[in-house]
Amino acid sequence: MNHANATLDLESANVPATALPANEITPAQAKAEKEAVYGATVGNNDEVVVAAAGGLEGEEEPTDEEYATLRKVPAPMKWAAIAMCMIELAERASYYGSQGCFSNFVRGGLPAGGNGAGAVAPGDAGVNQSAGALGMGSVAASATNSTFGFLAYLIPIFGGIIADSKWGRFKTICWGTAIGAVAHVLLVIPAIPSVIASGHAYIPFIISVLILAFAAGFIKPSLGPLLCDQSPVKRPVIRVTKKGERVILDPQATVQRYLNIFYMCINIGAFFAVATSYSERFVGFWLAFLEPGILYMLMPIVLVLAYRRLYHAPPQGSVTLEAWRVFVEIFKRGGFSKMWKGGDSFWNLAKPSYIEATQGSIDRSKIFWDDLFVDEIRQSAAACAIFFIIPIFNLADGGLGNSENDMSAAMTLNNIPNDVINNFNPLTIIIATPIITWGLYPFFERIGYPLKPMTRLSIGFMLGAINMIFGAVIQWKIYQTSPCGYYATTCDDVSPVSIGWSITLYAIPAVGEIFVNVTSYELAYTRAPARMKGLVYALCLFSSAISFALQLALSKVIEDPNLVISYIVLAALCFVCAIIFPIFFKHLDEPSRSFADPARQAGLQQPNAKAAQAQGEQSYEEKA
Repeated sequence: MNHANATLDLESANVPATALPANEITPAQAKAEKEAVYGATVGNNDEVVVAAAGGLEGEEEPTDEEYATLRKVPAPMKWAAIAMCMIELAERASYYGSQGCFSNFVRGGLPAGGNGAGAVAPGDAGVNQSAGALGMGSVAASATNSTFGFLAYLIPIFGGIIADSKWGRFKTICWGTAIGAVAHVLLVIPAIPSVIASGHAYIPFIISVLILAFAAGFIKPSLGPLLCDQSPVKRPVIRVTKKGERVILDPQATVQRYLNIFYMCINIGAFFAVATSYSERFVGFWLAFLEPGILYMLMPIVLVLAYRRLYHAPPQGSVTLEAWRVFVEIFKRGGFSKMWKGGDSFWNLAKPSYIEATQGSIDRSKIFWDDLFVDEIRQSAAACAIFFIIPIFNLADGGLGNSENDMSAAMTLNNIPNDVINNFNPLTIIIATPIITWGLYPFFERIGYPLKPMTRLSIGFMLGAINMIFGAVIQWKIYQTSPCGYYATTCDDVSPVSIGWSITLYAIPAVGEIFVNVTSYELAYTRAPARMKGLVYALCLFSSAISFALQLALSKVIEDPNLVISYIVLAALCFVCAIIFPIFFKHLDEPSRSFADPARQAGLQQPNAKAAQAQGEQSYEEKA
C-alpha cells in the first residue's frame, strides 16, 4: 500500500502538526497551533485555559491515577464538525420525511371523498380518516418498511468497507449523496394521482425506495466517523480551569459530546416528518415525497463548503483483508478450542510478538500487522457483541412490525394524521439531548460518578421495558373499547381511546435512544481499529438491520389479536438485557485513550510502513 500522500493528507487537516511523524516546529508555531486547534476554552461551562507555556509536545499527560480521578471535559466543536452535523440533519430529514409516509402510502386505499392523491376528504368526512393510496394492507406496509430499513442498515457494511479501503469517507459520502438525489426524483413519480389510479404505482415506488436505501448505505457508515475524525483532541492532556481546577481534556469525552450533538441533529432532521405527514393528509403523497427531496439538495452545497476544512483519513487498501487474516491466523494455530473462552490465550495466537517468540522468526509478507492491531480487533469484537443485543431495544422503540401504526389507526384521531404522533420521538430527543449532554452527564462527572457506557445502556434498556409496559396497557384498552374488540386495526369504527395516549410510546424510548444509540456509536468509533472505523461503525448500524429483519419475519404474526403479547415479551427482554450489560460487559467501561492517533489512521505505524520509512531514510542519508 502506497502511503506517499498520507503525511500530506494529515497536514491539510485541522490536527496538531505534532501528530505527524518527524515534524519540526518552532515554539511560536506550536503556541499558535495550540490556540487554533484547542481554542481558548473547552466547553461552555468548564472555562479551561492552557496551563502549559510550551508547545504541544511539552503538554502534561495524566498519570493513571489522575486519569481515574480527575474530571474529564470535551473540546469545543469546530466549523468542520458542525458542517457534518448539518449534512446529517439534511440527510435524515429526507430519509425520515419520506419513510414516515411509506406505511400509509402502501397500507391504506384512497380515502373516500379524497382528491385522488391520497389526501383525506375535506371537512367532517375526513376527520377520522387516514391518508392512503395503494390499499395493499398492513402486512404489505410492514414488509415494505422493514425491507427498506433492513437494506438501509445492511448496505452500510459495503459502504464502510469501500470507505476504509478505497475511497475514503468523504468520497463515499459524495457518491451516496448523488445516488440519493436520483432516488428522491424518482420517488415523486409513483405518488402522482394518475399513476396511483393506474394501479401500477408500487413497482416504481419500490425501485425508488431501494435506490434511497442504497444511498443511505454509503452515507451512514462514513458521516459519523468523519465527524469524530475532526476532534482536535488526540490524546488526554491536563488542563486547568479559571477556577484553578485540574481537569483532563479527553478525546473520548469529546467524541461522546460530538455524537450527542450529532444524534440531536439526526432527530431535528427526523422531525421534518411532521411536515410530510400533514402534506400527505391534506394535499397528497406527491407533495409529501417532494419536500424531502428539496431539502436533500442542500447537502452538496455544505459538502463543497466544508471540504477544505476537513481532516481526511486516507483509505487503507487491504485493512479488511488484514482483519480477516488475523482470524485465519488464530484458527490456523488452534484457536477453535479457545474461541469461546477468549482471553489472551486466544488473541495472542495472532500477535507477531507471540509468533516470533514461539517460532523464532516471522514472515512479514504474511504477518503484516502489529500487536496493537490484534488488540484493536479484540476490542471491536467485544463491542460487536453489544451491537447484536441492541436490536431488542430497537424493537421496543417502535414496536414489532407495524404494531404501533396499527394501534394509532384504531384510535380516535380528531383530524390528527395517524402517523404524525411518532414525531414525538425526535421532538423528545431534541428537548432531552441538551439536558442530558450539558446537564446530566456533567453533573455526574462533577460528583465523581460518571455515567459509564454500560450504565448508560442499562438505563436505556430499562426505559425500553417501561415503554413496552405502557404499550401493552394502551393496546389492551383499545381492544376493550373498540366496536370490533380484538380486531380493532381493521375495524371501520375507531376506539374512543384518544391517539394522544400513544405519545408515551414515542417519548419514553426516545430518551432511551440517547443512552443506547449514542453509546453504541461511541463504542463503535473508540473501540474500532484506527484504520477500519467505517466498517465497525457499519456493524453497529447493522443492529438496526437485524431489527428490521425480525420485524419482516414476524409481520404476519404481529397483528390482531396478538398485539398485547408482543409488548409484554419485549418488556421482559429489555429488562433482562438491562441487567446483563453491567455484569458481562463491564470491561467495556474501561476508557480507551489511544483510539484517535492520526498517524495510526494513516497506517504509518504498521511494520511494513515503518520498514519502508526507515529504508527511505537510510537511502536519503547514503545519497547525502
